[in-house]
Amino acid sequence: MRRPPERDEPTTPDEGPAAAGVALDGMTGAGSAAPRHARGRRRRAVVLPAAAGVLAALLVLTGGYATYSYNRFVGGVTHIDAIPASGGDSTDDDVDGVAQNILLVGDDHRPDNATPEELALLSTESDGGATNTDTMIVLHIPADGSSATLISMPRDSYVEIPGYGENKLNAAYSLGKEAGGSDAAGAQLLIQTVQNLTGLTMDHYVRVSLIGFYRVVDALGPVEVCLNQAAVDSFSGVDLPAGVSTLDAKQSLSFVRQRHGLPGGDLDRQVRQQYFLSVEARKILSAGTLLNPTKLGSVLDAVSSSMETDSGLNFLQLANQVKNLRPENVRSATIPVLGTPTIYVGGSALSIVEVDKGAMPAFIQSLVGPPQAYTDAVAADPAGVQVTVSNASGVTGAATTATEALAAAGFATGAPTSGAATAATVVNYPAGQEAQAKAVAAYLPGAVAVASSQVTGVTVVLGSDGVAVQAPAASAAPSATPDATESPEAPAATEAAPSPTSTPAGTSYAAGACIN
Repeated sequence: MRRPPERDEPTTPDEGPAAAGVALDGMTGAGSAAPRHARGRRRRAVVLPAAAGVLAALLVLTGGYATYSYNRFVGGVTHIDAIPASGGDSTDDDVDGVAQNILLVGDDHRPDNATPEELALLSTESDGGATNTDTMIVLHIPADGSSATLISMPRDSYVEIPGYGENKLNAAYSLGKEAGGSDAAGAQLLIQTVQNLTGLTMDHYVRVSLIGFYRVVDALGPVEVCLNQAAVDSFSGVDLPAGVSTLDAKQSLSFVRQRHGLPGGDLDRQVRQQYFLSVEARKILSAGTLLNPTKLGSVLDAVSSSMETDSGLNFLQLANQVKNLRPENVRSATIPVLGTPTIYVGGSALSIVEVDKGAMPAFIQSLVGPPQAYTDAVAADPAGVQVTVSNASGVTGAATTATEALAAAGFATGAPTSGAATAATVVNYPAGQEAQAKAVAAYLPGAVAVASSQVTGVTVVLGSDGVAVQAPAASAAPSATPDATESPEAPAATEAAPSPTSTPAGTSYAAGACIN
């Protein structure tokens, strides 16, 4: 029986839809060039080296490791000019103020110091690697450092790349590097793309190679994971029974790579990666690691030897900020998506992850909390509030119905409109109209009020979540931030508390939790 093709081949610039007639995901059309790296190489699957490396470094450094060893760690890190001078295009809508956002990038490149033995263990000795970024996670750390949220962005997310039109997110780095001729140019274009997508300003950048992930896990020693059911996948190499398994570094790679055999494919693989990071965090903070100087040194050496960062990132300062961080306060979330359709670009089929861009502001706000100005605002009288409703729910007449209901409640209303489909109902408002937005949100329980520079007045965007206009209860205050759109569902995950002033939204994995 013919083995089906591995679908984890990274998209290269030659495969991107920015240029008509070029190859897409290994599929070539008439007159197209063969995709770079497609011939004579083993196709590699996505891993999460950057997130693993940064968490390892930060958690080890919070243990008070010797200054000498820290200096040795810094000396092994490569620095590049990764942060765009303009701060990206999204600064007007930066929603989290002084919080830290670090873009963690993992790719398939091979660092110069990778040994033949390491390449052989990973079955990559004949594989030159790729410059596409297969793992992209924003590490969000609030100012008080009491928690951390890992925001996963699927590599196949179809997004706008500045200057290149729509393409898969993992093509941004390669496009930037090819145009600018350096890793720094690639990092800057990727950061601009992520900032425009999320509305979060990136403060720092970290890139770690495939080998880096292997080295970190190998230095930590065996890692225990738990599955609700057996997993066998010839593509990633995973072969695990139901229940608890102890994995070495190579088995860990197979575990986080698995996509085939999982109902949600790449989206379920995000769960594998998020779960693995929570397990690893607990192992790093265990006495067996923190009280073992040899192991600590090995972990730091493993991270630094494969890491590339912006020159402004001070790991010691960041480690001090998160010194009280505990594994149960490291949470995970995946950006909201509408599905994984196949589209056609230049006549070639392309499988993508369709991002729910309309739900993104509410999703991000559920993670970082509402602006203080909104929290402090007192709801205005409806009679003094002008509101317009846009229908993005897919239900015919929904905006007209909502407009009439709001008018009946005393609001001044504009003509209803329509917009691109989205799942989450949002109350968008310009800065300075917090009181008006809070008044409208009170009549839309479940909707999120989000500050936006894209509107000039309060605008309700109706999503497919079924939120409808209803009179607020006399004693109820409007909810500013419901729970985040979470990662694909995983059993035994501890759900987020709904209050934005306590536990951040997202998913955390309790000690001993099992997943599918």
